[in-house]
Amino acid sequence: MQRWISRFEARMRGLTYLFLLLLLGLLGLPQAYAEVVVVVDAKAGIESLTRDEVINIFLGRHRKLPTGIGAVPADQPVENGLRAEFYRKLVAKDLSEINVYWARLYFSGKTPPPIQLASAKEVFDHIIRTPGGIGYIDRTQVDARVRVVMSFAP
Repeated sequence: MQRWISRFEARMRGLTYLFLLLLLGLLGLPQAYAEVVVVVDAKAGIESLTRDEVINIFLGRHRKLPTGIGAVPADQPVENGLRAEFYRKLVAKDLSEINVYWARLYFSGKTPPPIQLASAKEVFDHIIRTPGGIGYIDRTQVDARVRVVMSFAP
């Protein structure tokens, strides 16, 4: 009988740990499932951009929007996690790989990286106030002032 109770207690401990891990995982869901969208000012006259156009703009290969105006891309701050998610979904690279890419381009004098802004609000303000402003935000931030031009949704 004592052996059965010991096994039962061990199983309960294991289930408790599993439950705690599951709970910790669920607490992280909102950040992990943020839907990143690429947006421009609603008055910019751009309906959509292809994935290649967004890659070219954010990796400095071509900095013009389809309307002919110069694109001014803005990056989210590193600490909010959206930046890493954006580049992972856009080009399947982590931030260290993106930083190496930009270091090579910047020091060779080819092109500057996207503007580094301090907060998600600053990125949103940049998009609506800067001619050619383009950035990525969480879909929950989208309102009538911006237009989603590319989404990573399946």
